Amino acid sequence: MKKIILLLSVIVLVISCKETVEEAYITEEIAHQIVADPSSAEFYKIAPKSIAKAKQTDPKIIKTATLHFETQNLETTADKIKQAIGKFNGQVQSDEERNEYNTVTRSLIIRIPNESFDNFIDEISKGVSYFDRKEISSRDVTEEYIDTESRIKTKKALEERYLELLKKANKVSEMLEIEKELSVIREEIESKQGRLQYLDNQVSFSSVYIQFYKTVAEREDATVSYGSKIGNALKSGFNSLSSFFIGLIQIWPFILIFVIAFILIRRRFRRKKQ
Repeated sequence: MKKIILLLSVIVLVISCKETVEEAYITEEIAHQIVADPSSAEFYKIAPKSIAKAKQTDPKIIKTATLHFETQNLETTADKIKQAIGKFNGQVQSDEERNEYNTVTRSLIIRIPNESFDNFIDEISKGVSYFDRKEISSRDVTEEYIDTESRIKTKKALEERYLELLKKANKVSEMLEIEKELSVIREEIESKQGRLQYLDNQVSFSSVYIQFYKTVAEREDATVSYGSKIGNALKSGFNSLSSFFIGLIQIWPFILIFVIAFILIRRRFRRKKQ
């Protein structure tokens, strides 16, 4: 049984080396020969010519867009974008507004169905006179998707072979060894399935990062705001001065001791001079 487990481990290594965009698998005939005679030369045959080609898969493209522009009215622009999101069945992943010294900025992260990506970008670009930044990119993950899908099928086929061996195992030690190998294979399957789900999500919904801002220095109340800042500065200075005197009052015993000590020392020096 230990030889069987060892040889199956070799199969894992060989299959891993052969996995590209094709689906490698262990045939039923080879599996039976492994169980019947682990030393058989057929064990080492993964039969490259018998590898079944993966089914045709639609292109898997991850699209991303980053837009940054100025607007004269934040609320109007935000409403326009939200209308476009509803029109193309998108969803807002995050919405943040930030106030800075002379600008108010709003940032949105939006997920849009892949098939509506281009139309959505065209829709929200209407009325924008100038983009500070406009980046649109796409990444083809078709090969990675097929490869991941193929590896999952391969690991599942290998898992079934180990389960067959587990049924034939007679000793507790053999069962524990097989269970250990099964645990590793199942972790790998779960990891690959997680990656496949992530790719599916990224392909199905494109990410659009939108940041638009308004300069507030030209507002009618800019002068008033500046005067308010001067008033606040004066108040802050007065409060600081008040805090200073309050602090002195709190340490008056130490100040009194210092003054008395200073007077005594000064009198002593005067007596010595006389």
